[in-house]
Amino acid sequence: MSKINQSLTTIALQKFKKNFWGVFSFGYILLMIFLSIFAYILAPDDSVNANQMHLAIHSKPPGFSVQMLSIPLEQKKSKTIKSYFFGHQNQAAEIPILNYSIQNNQLNYVEYTEDESLQITKEIPLTQFVGYASLQEVETELISTKKFILGTDKYGRDLLSRMLVGSRVSISIGFVAVIISVVVGLFFGALGGYYGGKVDAFVMWLVNVIWSIPTLLLVIAITLALGKGFWQVFVAVGLTMWVEVARVVRGQIISAKEMQYVTAARALGFSNIRIIINHILPNIMAPVIVISAANFASAILVESGLSFLGLGAQPPIPSWGGMIKDHYSYIILGKPYLALIPGTAIMLITLAFMMTGNALRDALDVKN
Repeated sequence: MSKINQSLTTIALQKFKKNFWGVFSFGYILLMIFLSIFAYILAPDDSVNANQMHLAIHSKPPGFSVQMLSIPLEQKKSKTIKSYFFGHQNQAAEIPILNYSIQNNQLNYVEYTEDESLQITKEIPLTQFVGYASLQEVETELISTKKFILGTDKYGRDLLSRMLVGSRVSISIGFVAVIISVVVGLFFGALGGYYGGKVDAFVMWLVNVIWSIPTLLLVIAITLALGKGFWQVFVAVGLTMWVEVARVVRGQIISAKEMQYVTAARALGFSNIRIIINHILPNIMAPVIVISAANFASAILVESGLSFLGLGAQPPIPSWGGMIKDHYSYIILGKPYLALIPGTAIMLITLAFMMTGNALRDALDVKN
């Protein structure tokens, strides 16, 4: 079929498919979205915020294994559907152990320590294991070898679980920030571009004022005004990124409003709002989509910077930026992977969005 008989969307999609790095980056983004949605199902530590601490095994290297004793805190409850997506409350206290033995209806164990002089044998009677009839049952179900694929952080939490759950913050802030920036940017850009005159002058004054303030400084100001928290950061980042969308939309509408289809719509008596929403905006969304991909990457970087400064998602909520903040000093203490792992994750997701945006730009370019 010739290109003449194909829609612009079909042609753009075919061009995008031919861009290997664009398709690869888009696939990586979809993979990260999948991992973030099912983070608690995939994470070894499926407690809320993956916050199960084991101070005795803090800062252990990737691949570290240890025997783990679980002591029930309450009668074991079945997991709900909600817990599969938002984690569950800890129902047991986990204790890393070196060895154990069963004698006289009690469990004797040596808690994990690297200093042999601090090794102390402790005893737990069978009655403390709620819901278990025999120590043999306890040995089978409550003592296991736990492997930390990416090691543990400075609090002894599973780093892989924290990375998976923390991906939710970075990816979700990208979506929320882009949605806010697109909605606000389209509104102000459409007003200024279509109506012109004093309305356009006011919009451009507002855009220039916000544009002149450093992004991170403005986000910090909004965050302090709204308060520290998860959603406050999302709103703050989104409210600082709309100016780029507004400038692009304004320029596109200034050109589009002189087109014949807009003149025809006016002649038919359509309202200005209908002309903007139904006729102009659908024809100028290509550059908005491209700039949204770039804003997605920028939002992730800004959130990481805020988390590093302590203004992002607050502990114990995991975020990649917060993990770098907690462990950047370990770079010179012989354990750089604690900061490099979340740093690499931020770099890869940002690069994926930038390359996807570049591929979309090439695919939507009507000159090629």
